[in-house]
Amino acid sequence: MARLPVIVGFGGINSAGRTSFHQAYCRIIFDLLPQTIQQEVLLDLATITNIAEYQNGAWLTHDGEALDAETLIDTFGEEILARTLIRRIHPSLFDVDNVTVHKSSALSAVVEGEKLSFSVKTRSLPDNIPANWQVKELSKTHSEITVDGTLETFIKDSKSLSVKAAGQLPTGFDPSKLYQSRNHPRGLQMTVYGASDAILSSGLDWDKVRNLVAPDQIAVYAANSIGQMDDLGFGGMLKSALMGKRTTSKHLPLGYAQMPADFVNAYILGSVGNVGTSIGACATYFFNLERAIEQIKVGKVRIAMVGGSDAPITPEIIEGFRTMGALAEDTALLALDQLENQKEPDHTRSCRPFAQNCGFTIGESSQWTLLMDDELALEIGATIHGAIPAVYAYADGYKKSISAPGVGNYLTMSKAMAYLKNIIGSEGLTDRTFIQAHGTSTPQNRVTESHVLSKAATSFGATAMPVTAMKAYLGHSQGTAGGDQLHLSLGVWQHGILPGIMTSNAVADDVYTGGLKFQLKHEEYGKEHFDAALLNSKGFGGNNATAVLLAPHKVMEMLSKRYSSEQIAAYLEKNADIKEAANAYNDAMIRGEVEPIYRFGFNVLGGEELDITDKEINLPGYHMPVDLNIPNEFDDLV
Repeated sequence: MARLPVIVGFGGINSAGRTSFHQAYCRIIFDLLPQTIQQEVLLDLATITNIAEYQNGAWLTHDGEALDAETLIDTFGEEILARTLIRRIHPSLFDVDNVTVHKSSALSAVVEGEKLSFSVKTRSLPDNIPANWQVKELSKTHSEITVDGTLETFIKDSKSLSVKAAGQLPTGFDPSKLYQSRNHPRGLQMTVYGASDAILSSGLDWDKVRNLVAPDQIAVYAANSIGQMDDLGFGGMLKSALMGKRTTSKHLPLGYAQMPADFVNAYILGSVGNVGTSIGACATYFFNLERAIEQIKVGKVRIAMVGGSDAPITPEIIEGFRTMGALAEDTALLALDQLENQKEPDHTRSCRPFAQNCGFTIGESSQWTLLMDDELALEIGATIHGAIPAVYAYADGYKKSISAPGVGNYLTMSKAMAYLKNIIGSEGLTDRTFIQAHGTSTPQNRVTESHVLSKAATSFGATAMPVTAMKAYLGHSQGTAGGDQLHLSLGVWQHGILPGIMTSNAVADDVYTGGLKFQLKHEEYGKEHFDAALLNSKGFGGNNATAVLLAPHKVMEMLSKRYSSEQIAAYLEKNADIKEAANAYNDAMIRGEVEPIYRFGFNVLGGEELDITDKEINLPGYHMPVDLNIPNEFDDLV
């Protein structure tokens, strides 16, 4: 009997705001929400963006003015919303109009036949003096240089990027200020915030939960797709020498793509269990999710944290994608909308999945999903937000261009539909399932992905499967995009509204529509209309994945067949306390009263502290031992 991997916690941060309690989802469907929920969303964002701070029952602005919630929202509501979703990159990251570059130049004397001469601080002289230089000491601090011929040099300059939009985290949010970040790269700062949010928002006491299972039955599978490429990670290591700066001891180790998993183990969960990093471009999150659910289904792992944290909004990464023709440039957006007398386009509409479009919009995000097997979740009363019974991942086979799409996504989507059909039936698949598309907003993707979705849908008899794409609001957070898709899909079952692709006015003529209903408007279906969702990733290099997501009401319906009514009733009774603790966390987060978990140097163990026998390993601080009674799986061969 396979164990069912259920979602018992989720959290993080993206351009729409905090993920837990569906805050980011609610930002996207904001206009359709009742006023009470709108107020909660705005207050949460006011705290995140540091527009106001909650003190002594009032909201204190930077001017020292104490406002009640209603006045704060009336005064700053529009500004708060404008600080979210896709928009012009804010200078808090970097100035898109003045990006530093260096131009290679050859300097020579103005008068032909004369030599070039200049002075320089002696300490700035190169270690290896060029052969055509003559050096003369002018003082204890300065030297005169005479160059016979030309001087090869780099001259500092600046330029304006042609790509100015991104799905940046809410303006004003600075994760480095929330804990002792010690020059951590931005992606790792986001990891601490996002993983903490997932754990704390679950309402579970982690120190109690982790002692219910053996230490090696907890796992963390996480990554980002590019590594930490800002100046505090690999980016700083690669360019420091060329910028006249020194490489630090943190540049290399903190740049690795597996660091989000390492940080969660070392500073948040204190886990000694299974760990792994799978990297597959846009499908990275789903690759790690697949490993987690397969381990849970067979019983090797009982608790798994799956996550990703990508911070790719840097000038270098933007320029790399731009030169591939992958990003939506301002000039192309203006041409798309036929705006001849306008300097800049509407950056909030730069990403238009399945419409007339010109490239994707880069985004940043940190997303974390806490999974358990169904038995443990019921035992402790954990809130079940949904279940992920399967993820399918396949490659494209032989290719000409490594970045071109191929056939792998046809396999992932078709197998996911076939699997889901066996769980919820043919009608459940075709009539009560929606598709969360990869939806990058490139002309190539709109054609190729729509053909994949249409071919699979019609093969299973669908006539109008709803298709949406959250990158329209969040941008493309690279390896973490699957987490964005997963967590925003969960909001559909909390509020009953399927977000539409509102940045797209119409489906492009070359998009395949057979069997599909492209959701261009937000639409209220009801909280239990959909039984499932299919989350699709169509990744660079042939990294394709489709995840099957079951609705919470469907999961409980399924579990009622595995457990007795008495067991379900006992679970619901325990769950009431868990929900109360979770709601208290949400209220405290809105008021800015909760700090991320960051346990630096906490309960550090050495090998001499372990109690090891030939039967088990006991670790101080862990209630249950690691069992060494390991069966031989190949007993027929020995």
